[in-house]
Amino acid sequence: MSATWYECKVKYRKMNDSGVQKVTTEPYLVDAVSYTEAETRINEEMKAYISEEFKITNIKVANYAEIHPFENSDRWFKSKVALVAFDEESGKERKTNMYLLVQGNDVKEAYDNTIAVMKNTMGDYTVPAISESPIMDVFPYFSGEEGELDRIHKFNEVKDSVAEVEVSVAGMDEEE
Repeated sequence: MSATWYECKVKYRKMNDSGVQKVTTEPYLVDAVSYTEAETRINEEMKAYISEEFKITNIKVANYAEIHPFENSDRWFKSKVALVAFDEESGKERKTNMYLLVQGNDVKEAYDNTIAVMKNTMGDYTVPAISESPIMDVFPYFSGEEGELDRIHKFNEVKDSVAEVEVSVAGMDEEE
């Protein structure tokens, strides 16, 4: 069974670069089985990041077939992949679109990462569009089963790897 991803919009006060607090609404993605679980999960996840009051303003099912984090990447991109199949009855090509959420630092890297994800695909496909997604972070479901522990650690390790790089670079600036 594939994961159902819910896009949850969270409204809260955020300190901007000039030190002024501004109300902002940001989308996050959670893996859940229902809207109720998605709301519960996003509340739990946001409590770890936001110390002040926040509000969940919208929850909707996201249309991503797969989510792919990549190391040293800090932005999420929505890749449209058109699967090409030949219809023998009509003799025409049929295209079926699916959307992947792929991490990358820019559109070219997101395209390269999309191609890497699709390399073992048996059929033909094209990548007609890639656009930067407003998604701020992705929270996969973890049931607590031992087999999933390695998978969730790997997902978070890859997803958060850019944060570690940024921290080490920031530390180097202070030493100079």
